[in-house]
This record gives sequence, structure tokens and C-alpha cells, in this order.
Amino acid sequence: MELAGADNPRSRLESRSLLVRRFPLHRLLLMVVALLAFGRLYYVTHRDMPAPVPRKGPAALPPPPDLGPAACRSLDAVLADVLQSDAGTSPDARDAGSAWSAAHRQLGDCPTPPAEACARGAALASRAPPVGGDAVPRAMLTTLCERCAPQDNPCGHAVTRALQEAARRGNPDLQEARWSLEHAGAAMGAACQELARLAVGPAALSGPDLEPPLLALAEELAPTCVQTEQLPAPLLSAAAVQQGARAPRLASLFTGRIVETAPIEPDQQTGPGDAFRAFDQDELSGVKLPVGTGTGADGALRLGYAPPLKQVVSFQVRATGPGTLRALVRAPEGVGRKDGQGDAFHVDPTVCRFRGTGAWEICKPAVPLLDVDAVSVLPERPGVELKELEIIGAR
Repeated sequence: MELAGADNPRSRLESRSLLVRRFPLHRLLLMVVALLAFGRLYYVTHRDMPAPVPRKGPAALPPPPDLGPAACRSLDAVLADVLQSDAGTSPDARDAGSAWSAAHRQLGDCPTPPAEACARGAALASRAPPVGGDAVPRAMLTTLCERCAPQDNPCGHAVTRALQEAARRGNPDLQEARWSLEHAGAAMGAACQELARLAVGPAALSGPDLEPPLLALAEELAPTCVQTEQLPAPLLSAAAVQQGARAPRLASLFTGRIVETAPIEPDQQTGPGDAFRAFDQDELSGVKLPVGTGTGADGALRLGYAPPLKQVVSFQVRATGPGTLRALVRAPEGVGRKDGQGDAFHVDPTVCRFRGTGAWEICKPAVPLLDVDAVSVLPERPGVELKELEIIGAR
């Protein structure tokens, strides 16, 4: 008799056979492979997931934008505090001095002051004149001018204000304006451009005399722009020639060398058809100059040069009747006037006034003229006859 139960060998064999029939071996292998593939996929897709960031409050706020060093962020408020305080009349001078010193140190820690802090420069300047003023506010103003951007630079703005005040017949502080220009830092180029546009350019134009305050300011500021090579030499020479004895310091700034010169005939002539008679080296022939035919700097007779003359050092005129000679000198964009025969800007200094006695008259400007595009002859009354004209220069 066979034993029944789990220990019966036949029963175990039959159970094993039943399992094999229900789950064949190849199906079991497929199940194992699928399980391994699922595990591998889960591992790959979850291994690089960042840990969840804990949230504080209803929503996480983004980090604040970087506003630069902390010294720059609060600099305007610090300057406002020291400027509004009674730093000069405080009962405790040590407290006032320490406040200014602390503000000075903070400014030193700010490499690029914000525009609001740069705008405090005018108030600092009023606290401390260039000579005999409080050293700390003036030193802070120096740092601001060295570090502020050109468009915010307090020294550059001070130069422009002085020029505008002089143009309105005011009397700006020349010493303060010169100090501001010398310390303008990155704004010096723009300040010199304003000097050219508002003062030196107008000083090089024929016409009414330049306002004395503006001319004085031009003489005061021009040396700094010349030393830094930020004032065009042709413009400066034209202003020196036009102003003459009214502004002798402008002539002293000429640094060019004198080149070999000779009489130069014009390349183009605009005016009477027989204008060539003024250059035929025949003192008996000449050209009559009609009055009122020329406009502006063109005059009754215009003598053009292409390319422009590098230098013009003197003029020799033989005429019957008085008149003037003007030179057309190239100028930077926006300086002077637009030439009537083109879009370029020019200045037109008066380079010679001849009486027209019939004898040779020599006009030698105080300094050589540079980059001369043309010379115009303007008679002062009807009946003026130009016998001969020699323009001495170099191409």
C-alpha cells in the first residue's frame, strides 16, 4: 500500500509534472527576462532625478537680481545722508568727520557707481571748491569722476554746464571748469567735443565777435584737450586765426611743424568767367568782383582745392578796393556750418583784410591753416578789381 501525503514521492513527482505542464520552461525564462528588463529601465530613469526642493510658504520666490557690490547698492543713500547733514557746522566735528570718512571708504569699495550717486557730484563740488575747500568731499568728487560712466559723469556735466552758461553771457568759474575737465576720466572725450561744438567752433567762424566769457572759457579749457589729442588741430588753428589778439593763448597751442611751401593755384574756380586773370602773373590784368553775387562763405569768387591743402601760411593780394579773404577749413560733424556746396561741416575764419591800394599786401596768419578746402574773396563795395592773388601753402 502506497503512502498518501506530501512525503509521498509519487505525489511530489505528479505535482512537479503538473507545474511544468502549466508553466513550461521557456515561458518561465521569458518572465525572468522581462522582470530583469523592467528593473533595469526603472534604475536608468530614476537614478538622475534631483531631490525635491523643500518649499517654504505658499510659493518659492526667485533669487533677487545681482545689483553689484553692496557698497554700490547703498551708495546713493549714504551720499544723500552726509550731504544733508550739518557736516560743516556739527557740534561734534569728530562725528561729522567720521561720517564723511565712512562715505569715502564706501565709495572706494564701489568700482562703478550708479547714476543716482554720480548725480551727487554737483553737491559735492559746492561743498568743496578746488582750492581751499574740504579735502574729503573734493576727493570723493574726484573718485566719482574717475569711475562714473561718460553719460553720468559729474565732471563732464560740469564742463557742459559751464559752456552753456558762458554762451548765455554768464560768467562760469574758470578754475572749476578746468578742474572738471582735467578730472573727467572716461567723459573727457565727450567734454572736448562739447568744447569744440560750443566754443572753439564758433570762435573759428567769421561774423559777430564771440561772447567774451565763452572765448575766455575756450582759452582755459583748450590746452587740456590739446594735450590729450582730443581737439582737432585744423579747428584750433582756424579759431586762433579768426580771433587773433583777442585770444592769444589759442595761437600758442599750435604744435604742428612748418613744411616747405610755395604759391598754389586753385583746382576749381567759382565766380566770374575771367577769374583766371587773378592768377596769370600779370599785374595789369585783373577780374572785377561783383557785389552780392556770392552767398555766405562762397563770396564773389571761390577758389577750391582737391585734395585740401595741408597748410596755408600766407596770402599776397594786389587789388583796387577793399575786401576780405576767408578760408574754408574742414570741421568735425556738427561743428561750424554746413558747406553750401556739400554736406560736410566747415568753419570760415577771415584770414586777410586788404585795403586795395593797388600795391601788394601780405597777410600772414598767426598760425598756419590746416585742411583748407577753399578760399573765398569778398569785396566790401562795388568796383573792386582783384589784380593778383597768391596763396602760399603746401599740398
